[in-house]
Amino acid sequence: MSGITPLRGHPKNDRAAGIRDTSAQDVARTAPAPRAYARWLWIAGIIGGVLLLGSLARGWMAGEKSVDASRLRIATVTRGPLVRDIVADGTVIAADSPTLYAVAPGIVTLNVVPGDAAKQGQPLASIDSPELRSRLAQEQASLASAQAEVGRAQLNVRMQTSVAQKSLDQAQVDLTAALREQQRMQRAFSLGATAQVEVLRAQDNVAKARIALDHAQQDRSLQIDEAGFDLQTKRQLADRQRALVADLQRQVDSLVVRSPVDGQVGQVLVAQRANVAANAPVLSVVDLTQLVLEIKVPESFARDLAIGMPAQISGNGSSFSGQVVAVAPEVVGGEVTARLRFNDQRPAGLRQNQRLSARIVLDRKADAIQVERGSFVDTNGGTSAWFVRGGSAERRPIRIGVTSLDAVEILQGAQPGDRIVVSGDDQFGNAKQVRISR
Repeated sequence: MSGITPLRGHPKNDRAAGIRDTSAQDVARTAPAPRAYARWLWIAGIIGGVLLLGSLARGWMAGEKSVDASRLRIATVTRGPLVRDIVADGTVIAADSPTLYAVAPGIVTLNVVPGDAAKQGQPLASIDSPELRSRLAQEQASLASAQAEVGRAQLNVRMQTSVAQKSLDQAQVDLTAALREQQRMQRAFSLGATAQVEVLRAQDNVAKARIALDHAQQDRSLQIDEAGFDLQTKRQLADRQRALVADLQRQVDSLVVRSPVDGQVGQVLVAQRANVAANAPVLSVVDLTQLVLEIKVPESFARDLAIGMPAQISGNGSSFSGQVVAVAPEVVGGEVTARLRFNDQRPAGLRQNQRLSARIVLDRKADAIQVERGSFVDTNGGTSAWFVRGGSAERRPIRIGVTSLDAVEILQGAQPGDRIVVSGDDQFGNAKQVRISR
């Protein structure tokens, strides 16, 4: 151990060796105090962090779900007039557009082309039908024969009436003679110039004459009735034949196809000089004075639509008044077909299949609490809505009234100024409260 040299520089060893350290040169100094603004910066940072964390905590605690506001449509509840109306586009159609048919088979000769103007009674086409004309000639001959039979029956009535009257007159003369003979025999018997048997014979002759007169009267009545019945039968046959000839004559006259209305030729359905069958369509005529607008109305509004309701029809930069003239009794594809008629004026140059728009006012309310219409009416059945306040939305019960195309009346549960989610609330599910993020 004596051979180990102590380390130099260690204080204990240095003191022991008589060497001084640097402790005498060290000076104790106090650290400078932080400036005031630094202290406030630290305090402000701490407070801001606490507030930020509190805000985030409140936001997360405010709703069960979080939905981006860009995926929602939010509207403000207002108070004002509410007009319940229907606005729809429609097609102009002809209320009177008859199609003309061929009454008999034959060859068609057309006098017009599609688009030509047509006046009522104007010949548009003709059909050559030899078969129909031949039938008419045959039936006319049968009518002449039936009329001759009627004349013969009338003559027979006069003859039978004459014969019956002759028999009646003869019976009256015989009765007169028998009465005169009875009187003569009665005077002779009273003078004793003849026997009583002659008086009785004269009385029998009078009785016979009376019987003959009665039978003559009955025969005359029966013969007249018989002749009259035969005449009536012949007249009925002649009338039937006359009606048949009149119908055939009408068909022959209808071989010339005439326009039933003032209008315009629509479609020509056969070719020139074509052979058509009976009852085949030939052409159509459009009555331009009877054009109507046909629109499709949603089923939800159709129940309030009634004939006679006023309407506003617009097109080509002009507006015209009209009214509802027909509402279809059936629903097709969730829509009901309605027809509107122009009241006094109609657009100039109006054509079939032209597109126009119509507005029908169903109801007006001068002061109503309302909100923009959206899918919330169908999603919640109109019994509740999501009210937005701050950064969250809460479901509340409401009661709605009438609805229009762009607004919904709220009868209970909302006040002007409230904000309601009108579209996109299907994302909320069954949550009671939802956070809306920006």
